[in-house]
Amino acid sequence: RGNPPASSVVCLSRSDGIGLVAGDIGRATHWDTMLAKSVALAVLLPLASAFAFSPSTILRTHQSSLSASSPTSSLSAASRLSLRAPRRAAAPLAGGPSMMADHGFDYDVIIVGCGVGGHGAALHARGQGLKTAIFTGGDVGGTCVNRGCVPSKALLAAAGRVREMGDAEHLKGFGITVDNVKYDREAVAAHAEQLVSNVAKNLGNSLGALGVVAIEEAGELVGPNTVKRVGTDKTVTAKDIILAPGSIPFVPPGIEIDGKTVFTSDDSLKLEWIPDWVAIIGSGYIGLEFSDVYTALGSEVTFIEAMDTMMPTFDPEIRRVADRVLIAPRKIDGYTSVFATEVTPGIPGEKPVKIKLIDAKTKEEIPDSPLYVDAALVCTGRIPNTKTLGLENMGIETVRGFVQVDEKMQVLDKEGGTAIPNLYCIGDANGKMMLAHAASAQGISAIENIVGREHKVNHNNIPAACFTHPEIAMVGLTEEQAKAKAAAEGFTFGKSGGSFRANSKALAELEGTGIAKVLFNKDSGEVLGVHIIGIHASDLIQECANAMAAGTTVQELSMVVHTHPTLCEVLDEAFKGAVGMSAH
Repeated sequence: RGNPPASSVVCLSRSDGIGLVAGDIGRATHWDTMLAKSVALAVLLPLASAFAFSPSTILRTHQSSLSASSPTSSLSAASRLSLRAPRRAAAPLAGGPSMMADHGFDYDVIIVGCGVGGHGAALHARGQGLKTAIFTGGDVGGTCVNRGCVPSKALLAAAGRVREMGDAEHLKGFGITVDNVKYDREAVAAHAEQLVSNVAKNLGNSLGALGVVAIEEAGELVGPNTVKRVGTDKTVTAKDIILAPGSIPFVPPGIEIDGKTVFTSDDSLKLEWIPDWVAIIGSGYIGLEFSDVYTALGSEVTFIEAMDTMMPTFDPEIRRVADRVLIAPRKIDGYTSVFATEVTPGIPGEKPVKIKLIDAKTKEEIPDSPLYVDAALVCTGRIPNTKTLGLENMGIETVRGFVQVDEKMQVLDKEGGTAIPNLYCIGDANGKMMLAHAASAQGISAIENIVGREHKVNHNNIPAACFTHPEIAMVGLTEEQAKAKAAAEGFTFGKSGGSFRANSKALAELEGTGIAKVLFNKDSGEVLGVHIIGIHASDLIQECANAMAAGTTVQELSMVVHTHPTLCEVLDEAFKGAVGMSAH
């Protein structure tokens, strides 16, 4: 408010491992002026990093006249804020925002694919001053933004509210009564569609703002350092190429997709209708999330799972709790150790979908076969989108379509083969960890290696989440894997838990169902894995992933102070329990 005193703000990037924000904050005489300047600093620092200002580049506002060679020389101690340096010192950024490409190629880096992984790689490439182009294939945002993570969360958010407002007993605990809860299917679908449009537009705008050249066509490898613009006779060249084509839904043989009554998650996200009875083939992350949506909106669900247990990828203890809270109370039943070998589409409201079921072990048709339902959702995993990438032009052999890479994301000519110079592959296409944020981490890592700073992604420290109500989240090893590791390496396995039922914030929300468990090495205190099921588990898991990435031991974590009352105290209970302490 009013006219604050003239001031200076300097914003330097973290290119040398240390970020510096400085300003004449000491001259501020009112809280509102200080707040305004703090907001300015918070805005300027990310901008400086995004546009790759080097340590010698100063972003000035008002009357700043600091020397680039000695950026803090004229600042008093009271007016400086220095951010903690990371444990691993980083080399200076290469080149700043200027474009290089003075080596006879069109670009320094070409990225084929514009999903979360490709987009992240492009932004980091520009942050290193590399002249960058990205083949979008008309699909900015890729699967995550357009057909996966983003629209599914919009549907889950809407469905979750319908479920909560329709739970009279739950609301009664708050003293709330809601009658006749209704939803508008078209409006729910429009919410998801609008979110996709906004996020995709923002991603596209960010590329342009940072000077990334977006090429609308798909890209095809035609030789070393060369990518063809599919549908044209034009090619572009780059010193380094990153492949980021993503993945597509896997549809087993015998299943006929019509996009209306038999569909994958790609079509289901459109929410064109709400079937009374849906068969979901596969009970992993995707299948479980869609069961949450469909049952909240009034459908009955039957799972068809080929493995011996539902939710086979989850930690066994978490799986038991999930069965109790996500399956048993809802209109859900299912088959395990059963294949859906033939699925014939129907006609909505007229003709049911026909599903032939066989025993996974004996391969004989089971008594309940055929199963007739209104719709079938196929959630049997995803396969790499590499068939049209032109890998054969480079003599590259894949494994079930997955491009083989080394720890630096550099492409191998075959499994266990030789690294191909200047060619990288990230994300779902390499099969190391089929998660959007893992793809982004791999893209950033590839750029680090391209500019000469060796980097390897530790996939064990990357968290994952299933956004059901309540949520499930995990990082690191399952209990079975941790015990096997302890036996193989000769250390003592440890496990400690925390309960949402004893957490004040969870009880205030009437969401006391859930647990968190920490798996650790008793001898060293190393955290091996963390698994959570409960309200906001997807947010809580990040603290654990950060601790694992930083090498923080359970002894150190047990002494970390957690805000009270918050959900993260569930983790505090588990950390303290790991060292024999009690949490109040």
